[in-house]
Order: sequence, then structure tokens, then C-alpha cells
Amino acid sequence: MKESDLYPPLKRFLESQRYEVKGEIGDCDVLAVRDAEAPVVVELKLSLNLNVVLQAVERLSLTPKVYIGVPKQCSVLSARRKHVVKLLRMLGLGLLVVDAAAAVAVPVAVLLDPGEYKPRRSKHRHERLLGEFRKRVGDPNPGGLHRRGGVMTAYRQQALQIAQLLQEAGPTKASNVARTLQAPKARDILYRDVYGWFDRASLGVYALSARGAQELPLWLDRQMEVPC
Repeated sequence: MKESDLYPPLKRFLESQRYEVKGEIGDCDVLAVRDAEAPVVVELKLSLNLNVVLQAVERLSLTPKVYIGVPKQCSVLSARRKHVVKLLRMLGLGLLVVDAAAAVAVPVAVLLDPGEYKPRRSKHRHERLLGEFRKRVGDPNPGGLHRRGGVMTAYRQQALQIAQLLQEAGPTKASNVARTLQAPKARDILYRDVYGWFDRASLGVYALSARGAQELPLWLDRQMEVPC
């Protein structure tokens, strides 16, 4: 498939909406004009990448109605449709999907029309983000860290404190752990045992697990602040 294969079905689609359509006008792949309205510009590409996004953003200096047109088989769109649409919406761009192969009545699907983007603020996520910042002790994670190995969160730091206490004191009642560390959530952390560091020795009594004993020194090393 060539980019020019997308043009005939796209031209028919726009003409069905009373646009006069011409290809390769100036730097634009497709230019469509209807009466005295702002013209429509479409940049045609076989795949979505940074180059076409930059081209489309540049076309916004000509008209607010700028679309990117890609084939239905576009792999990037299939894999990350939600993220692609969100990015283009933030940039004020539109997105068209062209079915150049099938003989369908409407060969073009409009996934997104261009327009001013006004993001909805999430108060919950905002407070959660700042809460993690305030609760985390020091700065134990270098920015850009590969997260597959785990990140030192405030929650993990509390679990480490509990693991250290159990290592020193042996099996201990959860209420005593909470009181000693002055950590009201200690009982919940022991009960949930997210990291597999704790064993329940008896009712309400917890001990450090074999996995906890093995991983504790590794995470304590990571507890150190990132050097400047």
C-alpha cells in the first residue's frame, strides 16, 4: 500500500459532504474547501509516528481543521488507540481511518475531530500523587528507573520498617508492631502481605518470612538516597 492509495476513498468521503477536494496543495497532502468555512487539511501516512504528528501540528498555522489520515491496518493505532486519540486530542488534531481495500459505502471513519483540548482534572489522582510525595522518606529512586524490579514507595518503606522490627524481635503481635512503630496501618500491611515478607505465626502474631529475610537487605540498600 502507498499513501496515495488512501486518497481516492478519502476524496469521495469529503466530496459526499460537499467539499471541493484537491491533493498536494502547497505542503498539504489533501486540502478540502467548503464555502467560506475554514479549510480542512489531511496529512496521509501509512503509520503513526512523530514525523506525521509534527507535520500536522505545523499545519495548524494554516487552519484549525487538521486531520491525520491512516489506513485501517495501522498497527500503532490498533495497539495503542486510546493513547493515540488522547495525544491528538491534546494537540487539537483530528484522526481519520481510511479503509482503502474494502468496498464499503463509507470508507472513512472519523475517530476524532480537531478542537481545543480542556483536560479534566482528577482531584483524587492529584491528592494521591502529592500524598505519595509527602509520605516517602528521602529520595530512594533515581528518575527513569526501570520499574520491573520494583520501586521504593512509601508503602514499601513502611513494610521495610515492620520487617526490620520482626527480624530483631522475632514473632510479634500486630498491635505491638503498630504501637512500637507508631504506624496505625501496620496491621493492614501485615495482613495483606503484598510482598510476601510476613508469615502469620499464630492469631494476630506475625514473623518475618524466609522471602522477607532474603529480600530485606537488598531493599535496605536501595533505601539510601539517590546521590546528587
